[in-house]
Amino acid sequence: MPEPFKNFFNIPLIEKMAGLIEASDPNFNAKRFISLASANFEALELKERSNQIKDSLVATLSNDVSVSGLILVSTLGGEASVDGGTTDASDDPGMRGFAIMPMADFIAEIGINEPQQSFDVLEEMTKRFSAEFAVRPFIINDPKGAMERFAKWAKSENAHVRRLASEGCRPLLPWGLRLQDFVKDPAPILPILEELKDDPTEYVRRSVANNINDIAKNQPDLVAEIAAKWLKGASKNRERLVRHACRTLIKKGHKPTLKALGYDDLNADLVSFSLENDQIKLGEAVNFSFALKPTTNTTQPIILDYAIHFKKANGSTAPKVFKLKTGSLAAGETLQIEKSHIIKKITTMVFYEGEHQLELLANGKSLGSLPFHLSL
Repeated sequence: MPEPFKNFFNIPLIEKMAGLIEASDPNFNAKRFISLASANFEALELKERSNQIKDSLVATLSNDVSVSGLILVSTLGGEASVDGGTTDASDDPGMRGFAIMPMADFIAEIGINEPQQSFDVLEEMTKRFSAEFAVRPFIINDPKGAMERFAKWAKSENAHVRRLASEGCRPLLPWGLRLQDFVKDPAPILPILEELKDDPTEYVRRSVANNINDIAKNQPDLVAEIAAKWLKGASKNRERLVRHACRTLIKKGHKPTLKALGYDDLNADLVSFSLENDQIKLGEAVNFSFALKPTTNTTQPIILDYAIHFKKANGSTAPKVFKLKTGSLAAGETLQIEKSHIIKKITTMVFYEGEHQLELLANGKSLGSLPFHLSL
């Protein structure tokens, strides 16, 4: 059995952190820090452990960021890789990996009124473990000042710092504070993304794509405009970035986005569409097949998806879209597809007995649907 994720934070890590801080600050009460940080540790989950370590730093280190920031920077180990390598800090003489999380949160808490000094510290920390969560209180407190620093980070020679410029200002960063002002108006973010759209590392470009995907959830037409603009004379890397950035809008069949990506209405007939069985039990598969015949003599780009309209508690249905095929539909060639989709219990969804719908989508447009009954 794999070790629980929360065990990235453990007693040896706390003791290591205490020793490194004490080596830089002889007045640091390492014994008290260890006692506070490790209290009732086994009962705590990952974020709770991180918060307890952060609170223990608040209780035992100077709350002057100009003092404690230098101390914590002196404890840092080697930079993390940018190619998906491990963030395990166990074999590093300094602090890196998940150990940085409570340290960065500590800086965000004590340094909120000293943003530039705090940003200097977080810039060093993000090279060992992303400070994307710790920078967000500063954005909320002073958006203009924070984005001026982010603009500088976007030009950094260090890929971790450039990524922080994009990832830190994502409007809807998972598990992060929501940047409500940027949800309403993402204009301050756009110069950062423009600067980084052709970054030499996939690591940074993927962050740019995720930022745009966040924007797409509330400003879809703006993202369609960005996609059309960025695709003019685009490299292969930028094309991949744009497609990944538009993934939510592609699944939703957002017409302006699909047009920007080159997907017009499909000229084809649905010549067959059937379900193997229209009576499905939870845990069984919906097996379906269909065939498309083009009605034009030119090859057409195609995005095929299917949606299952799941029954809700109030009797209405809500669609969930699944990817099927991206490619092209050749002239004179009938495209035949068979697909099996298992409907099984998952923790994030409640199923209800009754009629559901299976719908086919081509380039965002419905080709037709068939009903099936789900029993529990």
